[in-house]
Amino acid sequence: MKVYKCLIYDFDGVICDSVKLKTQAFETLYLSYGEEVVKKVKDYHLLNGGISRFEKFKFFSEKILKKNISENELEILGNQFSEIVLEKIINAPINPGVIEFIETNTSHSIQFICSGTPHEEMNYIIKEKNLEKYFDGVFGSPTSKTKIINHILTQYELEPNQVLFFGDAMTDFNAAKETSIEFIGIENEETNFPDKTNTIKSFIELINNYE
Repeated sequence: MKVYKCLIYDFDGVICDSVKLKTQAFETLYLSYGEEVVKKVKDYHLLNGGISRFEKFKFFSEKILKKNISENELEILGNQFSEIVLEKIINAPINPGVIEFIETNTSHSIQFICSGTPHEEMNYIIKEKNLEKYFDGVFGSPTSKTKIINHILTQYELEPNQVLFFGDAMTDFNAAKETSIEFIGIENEETNFPDKTNTIKSFIELINNYE
């Protein structure tokens, strides 16, 4: 595998086995609206991984429930979502091979988290999971992934071909494309990356390339 000066990782589904936990949290929040709404919420969430939960709440309200939503209502939903899922994510397992891969690259690559999770919450999760030592920065929403990547490129004076982004959603793929950095997709049941996209089932595949 090529050596990169900078490695960037999405979190849910890439670093941590936590995608299903967030899916369940969205389902729980909309149970009172009935099975049809819950299915639409679930389907949209799975097709739009990596997008801020607040953008999803707006979509669910305006496009599915056909009603406007206030900033106060968004904040309430965000708090309820965190209450449901935060401790579960902190206790969720790290994906196979992730720590070994990160440690293998520590000596020659700066490494970052770029997530759709709210910035403060993402930093809290990283701290509680004792992962702080591995990353040079942890970034979350409301800043978009494209803006986060551009910030890293500028701040560390990096060329796009020196940077690799690992993601499990089209949001990640598109952010990499928009910033001209290289991309590896983490395979899952929900995301169909475009043909010829480099993908892996787990980081164990990459660790084996170093041996």
